[in-house]
Amino acid sequence: MQAILSGFRRIRKTERFLWFNLLFLIILGLAMFVPILFTVNQAFKPIEELFLLPPTFFAHHPTWFNFKSLLLSDSLIPFSRYVTNTVLVTAVNVFGVIMISAMAAYAFSKRTFPGGRALFSFIIVSLMFDPGQVLIPRYLVVAHTGIMDTYLAHILPFLPMPVCVFLMKQFVDQIPNALMDAAKIDGAKEWMLFTRIVVPMCMPAIATVGILTFQTVWPETESSRLFTQIESQRLLNFYVSSLVNGSGTTSASVGSVNSVAGTGIQAASALIVFVPFVIVFLAFQRKVLQTMANSGIK
Repeated sequence: MQAILSGFRRIRKTERFLWFNLLFLIILGLAMFVPILFTVNQAFKPIEELFLLPPTFFAHHPTWFNFKSLLLSDSLIPFSRYVTNTVLVTAVNVFGVIMISAMAAYAFSKRTFPGGRALFSFIIVSLMFDPGQVLIPRYLVVAHTGIMDTYLAHILPFLPMPVCVFLMKQFVDQIPNALMDAAKIDGAKEWMLFTRIVVPMCMPAIATVGILTFQTVWPETESSRLFTQIESQRLLNFYVSSLVNGSGTTSASVGSVNSVAGTGIQAASALIVFVPFVIVFLAFQRKVLQTMANSGIK
């Protein structure tokens, strides 16, 4: 009888803990959702509501005026050009990083070659460096390869991502060697082993690598600031940062829009930059969770 009562007590304690944990997660989720809601409301506020004192959180009279001013502004470079540049550069980088990381992970995990361990050790060591510490070497490499003021300056510096190679290798390590040997017996070549076995079994890791690359390249401003002086080749987030900071290409981009309307344009452009993050993450969040759950299982 005492054992039954103690069992019920344990169940009640567990239920209380679960309910407390659920309540904590709800509060935490709401706290994280507040900045998103604020960004959306700012983008749809009319000009007069942006400068109210005290400021209001919600837009009382939502309007598309800020987006119209952004898209139809009298500017030297149209807003659509920045969007096109960013989408193109991001897509090429995502595809390139996925292919390079997957092929490198396959070579490090399933093949033995001279210097392989030392090379992978260098990749692990490179994870400890902050991106700001390699800014000058990166600039020198771009300058000496002759790709300044070209679209390649937005692409090549971001293709080698050590964290993506490491993540992919941890996933490829879990593919049984017996499966690879069976495919070889059936006559599969190296490229077929990679495309028919490794890639399908690593789709969660590939989705995660794609998200990490997207999160790195989409908000990127470094290449537009350092590697090109041609305004038509710069990226969207550089344009947005120039609006926010009041420097760089603001005068050329905003054109005849005054500083008051520029505040609304800043809010609209910030929302446009932010929305793709949410869409991409929601579309691939299950793959990311699978990667995090499986990457440590041997």
